[in-house]
Amino acid sequence: QVLLVESGGGLVQAGASLRLSCAASGRTISSYIMGWFRQAPGKEREFVAAVSRIGGRTDYADYVKGRFTISRDNAKNTVYLQMNSLEPEDTAVYYCAADESRGLLRTKADEYEYWGQGAQVTVSS
Repeated sequence: QVLLVESGGGLVQAGASLRLSCAASGRTISSYIMGWFRQAPGKEREFVAAVSRIGGRTDYADYVKGRFTISRDNAKNTVYLQMNSLEPEDTAVYYCAADESRGLLRTKADEYEYWGQGAQVTVSS
């Protein structure tokens, strides 16, 4: 079992950047596809980005494509989400997740087995 802890959230103005980190413990993240999801108040949790085990493949939701970048450092057991050109619509709690399946990068929350506690990102206009 892997434990995930997010950090790096905060309050920023529109147009600013933030980098979220997801530190894992208990097991190496090289065993998992890693993803980021977010959930705004009153909305369902939605997919943001995913990265394959070694980092060779990535996938992004259309609404963050070109602005957000997911990456991983397996040696540090950490996954990152670089968020640029933030918009008020990006305000949400951001969750790191791990998927132990093999194959395609998954975009549905119920396909991920392990979750962090979340990090709040608030973007003011």
